[in-house]
Amino acid sequence: MDVHRCRFVAYNPQAINALAFSHPPSVEISGRGVPTLRLAIGRANGDIEIWNPLRGAWLQESILRGGKDRSIEGVVWTQDPSEDAVDSNGFKAPGKLRLFSIGSSSVVTEWNLGEGRPARHSSGNFGEIWCLAAQPRWKPTKKDKDGKFLPPAEGEYTGQHLAVGCADGSVVILSTEDGDLRYLRSMRPSTKKARVLSLTFQDRNIAVVGYADSSIRIFDIRNGRILRTVSMGKGPVKGSKELLVWCVKCLPDGTIISGDSAGEIRFWDAKNYSLIQRIQGHQADVLDIAVSADGESLISGGADQRTTVYKLGGSKKNDKSRRWKEITHRRYHTHDIKAFAVYETKDISIVVSGGLDTIPVVVPLREYGAEHHRKLSNLPQIPQIASSPSSRLLMSWWEREINIWYISKHSGAGELLLDGTSHKLVGKVLFQGEESLTSAALSSDGKLLVATTIAEVKMFNLTWRKGESKPALRVQKIDLPPAVAIHGAKSVTFSPNSQWICLIRANNDINLARIVSSSNPKENPQILSQLIDLDRIPRHIRHKEIYGTLGQYERSIRCVVFSEDSRILACGDIGGFIDSWILEDVVESRTDRRVKANGQTSSDDEFSDGDDTPVVLEGQRWIQTPSESPIPRLKAGILLLSFRPSNLSRKKALTNGTTNSHFTPPPLAGTDRLMILTADHQLSEFEVLKGKLSDWSRRNPKAYLPNEFTILKDRAMGAIWDVNRSRERFWLYGPTWMWMFNLSQDFPPPDGAAENKDSPGAAKQRTNKRKRDDEEGKLPKTNTGAGDRMPLSKSDVGMGRKMRKIVGDEETNARWIDLKPERTRDDAIEEDEYEPYNDSSAANDSALARLRREQSFTEPETREREDEDGGRDKETNHQSQHHANGTSTTFPFSSIIPSTKSQIAFAVVIINGPPVANGDNALPKGKQVQSQKSKMAVAVPEKLKREEHASVPIQNATDADSVPDLQVQTREPSKNSLRERRWWHTHKYRDVLGIVPLDQLGSGSDAEQEQGEDGFNLEVAVVERPMWDVDLPGRYVRDYE
Repeated sequence: MDVHRCRFVAYNPQAINALAFSHPPSVEISGRGVPTLRLAIGRANGDIEIWNPLRGAWLQESILRGGKDRSIEGVVWTQDPSEDAVDSNGFKAPGKLRLFSIGSSSVVTEWNLGEGRPARHSSGNFGEIWCLAAQPRWKPTKKDKDGKFLPPAEGEYTGQHLAVGCADGSVVILSTEDGDLRYLRSMRPSTKKARVLSLTFQDRNIAVVGYADSSIRIFDIRNGRILRTVSMGKGPVKGSKELLVWCVKCLPDGTIISGDSAGEIRFWDAKNYSLIQRIQGHQADVLDIAVSADGESLISGGADQRTTVYKLGGSKKNDKSRRWKEITHRRYHTHDIKAFAVYETKDISIVVSGGLDTIPVVVPLREYGAEHHRKLSNLPQIPQIASSPSSRLLMSWWEREINIWYISKHSGAGELLLDGTSHKLVGKVLFQGEESLTSAALSSDGKLLVATTIAEVKMFNLTWRKGESKPALRVQKIDLPPAVAIHGAKSVTFSPNSQWICLIRANNDINLARIVSSSNPKENPQILSQLIDLDRIPRHIRHKEIYGTLGQYERSIRCVVFSEDSRILACGDIGGFIDSWILEDVVESRTDRRVKANGQTSSDDEFSDGDDTPVVLEGQRWIQTPSESPIPRLKAGILLLSFRPSNLSRKKALTNGTTNSHFTPPPLAGTDRLMILTADHQLSEFEVLKGKLSDWSRRNPKAYLPNEFTILKDRAMGAIWDVNRSRERFWLYGPTWMWMFNLSQDFPPPDGAAENKDSPGAAKQRTNKRKRDDEEGKLPKTNTGAGDRMPLSKSDVGMGRKMRKIVGDEETNARWIDLKPERTRDDAIEEDEYEPYNDSSAANDSALARLRREQSFTEPETREREDEDGGRDKETNHQSQHHANGTSTTFPFSSIIPSTKSQIAFAVVIINGPPVANGDNALPKGKQVQSQKSKMAVAVPEKLKREEHASVPIQNATDADSVPDLQVQTREPSKNSLRERRWWHTHKYRDVLGIVPLDQLGSGSDAEQEQGEDGFNLEVAVVERPMWDVDLPGRYVRDYE
C-alpha cells in the first residue's frame, strides 16, 4: 500500500460548550447503562453530537447540524410520562426522551432526533438566555398507612418543566406538557437586573439560581416567590468587586454547591442556606461542577484547566460534622473546562468533561485513581471526505464549504505539480444560506459533485479548465428538479457507475434519482424529475417503561452503500436493521409506470399516485431483495457497510436494458457479499440475495477475531478494499489505528477452541470454570465506563484494593479480602446488558466454525469424485481451490499438504495445534507431534512458525523493508498463502479524519492493467488533523508559566 499522509485539510473541530446525559445518575439501577442512554455534546458552531456510551465503547451515532452564527450554550434532556394506554401485547408505551438546547439568543429549541433538525422553538420578551435546567423527574415520596408509595395527586403533572435564566435577571418556566413547549410563568427579583449565569433544581419545586451580582437566589417555581437571597460577599482584592456565580449544583440531601469567579467552591446548608464550608480549588474561575449520585464525591473544572476532585470525609452518613477535602487535581485539558456530565449506576460511574480544546474526556468518578481516563475523538465518526480515484481528486466538506484537491503521484519528481508540491487546491464551493452541510459526495469519475443541507440539495458539474498554467476545476451548477432539490437530505451517495443518486431524507425516506448523461460532452447531465421511493421493512423496537423511548431515532439510517456493479443497494440503521434492494431490468409494458429520458411520465400511464407499482426509469426498476428471509437484526447498531468487490481483473459488463423481465441471479452472483461491522466491532458477511451468512463469515465468527482487534476502544470509521488476482484484503481504520484483514485465509481458532473436547482435562477445566462463574451469581469485574483499570503501583489516590485479614493469633489463618464489592446479577436487567457476547456464545460459535472448516475439506473430495462422473468442473478440487475473485484457497497449507485426515485436521486447528489420530496410521502422542513438526519444517520457515498469524508493528507502511510480504508478487497459490499474513495493524497515525483511495485497479488503461495487475499497489490518502494544527483560542496562563 502506498500512503500519502495529508495534513493540509483545514478542518477545525469546535469548542464544547455543553454536555448532558439522557438519564440522571442513579445508584439504584443495575447494569452498565440502559439501552436508550445517550450523551449530547453541544459545540460552538451549533452542532449537537449524539453519543452512545455502548457500555464503554463510545460511538458517535449522529450529528444534529447547526447553522451560520449559531452556537450551543446549553443542552438538557427530559422524559415525558408513560402513557396510560397499553398496546395489544399489554405493554405500556414508555415516555419519550426529548432534547432541548439554547444558544446566544432568546430561543429554546427542541430537536427531532429522528430527523436531525429542530422540532419546535419557544421565544419571548425575556431577553437573551444564558442557562437552562430541567425539572427533576417525578418520584413517589409520600406513603400510605401500609407503607406503600402513593401515586401522584389528581391533575398533578409528572413530566419535567424547563427553567431558563435570562440576561435581564428573570427565570422563565416553560411547560413541556402534551409534547409541546410553551410559556408558563416568569420569576424576577425586585432589585436591579443582574444577569442569570447558572441554574439548578434542589427538588421539583425549588430552583437555585446563581447571578452576576455576587448572590444566589432560591425560588419556589409554583408561585414565583423568592425564598432566600444569599450574598457571596465581595470579590478578590485585585479583581472585580462582584463575584460571578458560574455554576450551582445540589447534593442528594439538598446541600447547595456553588463555584464562582474567585476559584472557590462553597457549600451551603440545605434548609437555612448558611455557609458551611469553602475551598479554594482553582486559580481562576470555576466554570462547572459535577456531583456523584451518592453525594460523596465532587469534581470541579475551570479556566485554569484543572480538574479537581473532592471527597466527603468521615464514615457516618448523616454526620453533619463531616468536611469536604480536596483529594487531587489534574490537567486533562489544555484550555478552559466549560462543562461536565455525570452518569452512574451500580456498576459504572463516569464524568465526561469538555471545553475549548474540543476533546471530550471520560474520567472515572467513583473509581477515580483506580482507573485511567479516556479521551474521545473530536473528529466526526462518519468521515467528511471523499475521493475520485480515477481523477485523483480529494474532496472535504464542513459547515458551508467544500474544498477539492488534486493529489499527484509521489513515484518521482516528474509527477509533482508545476510549483513542486504534491497537492493543489483545484476547486472550492461556498454555500449561501443559514444551514450547514449535512453530507456531500463525489462521483467515482470526478465529474459530478452533490451537496445537501437539511433544506435543499445542490449538484455541480466538474470539468478541468483548459489553458491554465496550474490545474483548476470549473464548477458549474446543475439545475435539479424541484422534487429532488427542495426537500433536502441528511445523506447522499453516488452509485459506482454514476447513474444513480441515493438521497436519505430527514424523515429517513430513501429516494433514488436517475442521472442521464448527455451525448454532448459540453452539456450537463440531466436528472430525471421522477424519483423512486424505496420502502423499508416495518420493524419496531420496544424498550422497558423505565428506559424511555427515542422514538424513530433508532430507525435512523446511518449508512447506505451500492454494490460494485450498482445493481444492489443496502442501508443500515442505528437499531441494527439492514434493508436491501436490487435493480431489475424490465420490458416496457402498459402496466408499468415508466419515465422518459426527458423526465416526463409516459402518456399511457393511468395509475394514481397511490399505486404501489415500482417506477420504471430507463427500462429499470428497484425492488426489495427477493430472498427467503431478510437479514436479521444484529445485536448492535450498524457501524459501516461495504460490498466485497469481485475480481477487478475481469471486465465488467453493465447493461442498461435487456429483454428479461424477471430477476436473474447470474448477473449479480459474486457481488452480493455485504461486509457488515456493528458498533460492538462484530464483523459479519452476508449474502444479500440469500439473506444468510456467507461461507467466510460462518467459518470466522466473532470468537475467532484477533484479540488485538476486539480490544480496540475507538470505533471504526471506514473501510477500503484491496482485491486483485493475488490478494483479497479488507482495510479498516479508526481515529488512531489502521487494520488489515486477509480474507483469503481463515482466522486461527482462539485459545482453547482447538483443544480436544473429549479429553478429561478439558472437561474438568470447563466444569471448574462454570462453578467459578456461577458461584453466588458473581460477574467478572470490568471498568466503570472510562479507561482500563490502573495498576496498583501507578495509583496515587486511595487505599489498596485488598486487605489481609488474620483471624486469631495464627498467621496461617490469614486470607486476602477484596475491598471492592462484586457485581451481582439483577434479574430485572437482561443478561446481554452485562456481557453481550459471553463465553457460552463464543464456545458455540467456535464449535460450529470448527465443524464448518472440517466440512469444507470433505466437500472438495466429494466434488472431485463427482467431476470424474461429469458432474462438476475439475478445477474445484481441493488442490487448486479458488474463490470467484481469484484468490487462493482459504486454508494456507491445504494445497501443499497431502489430503489425509490427520493433516487436514492439523491445518484446521493452528500451526502448533495438537494432531488428531488417523485410523491405522495413528502414532503415539510424542511421535505424532514430532512427525507433524518435521513436516511443518519443510513447509514453513522457522521465523514464520509463530509469526504467521501475529500482528507485526512497522514504522512506515510504504517501506518494503519494514513491511516484508505486505505487497505480494505473483506466486503459486500455496506459496502465496503461505507467506501472507492473516492480519496486520498499526497505530502510527493519529487524529485520522479519513482514509480514501487515490488509485485502484481498473482505473488505468487495459495495457497497464494486464502488465501490472498482480503488482498493483493500492494508493491511499490518510488525512490527519492533529491537535497542534488546530487553531485554538488563548488560554489562562499560570503564574509559574
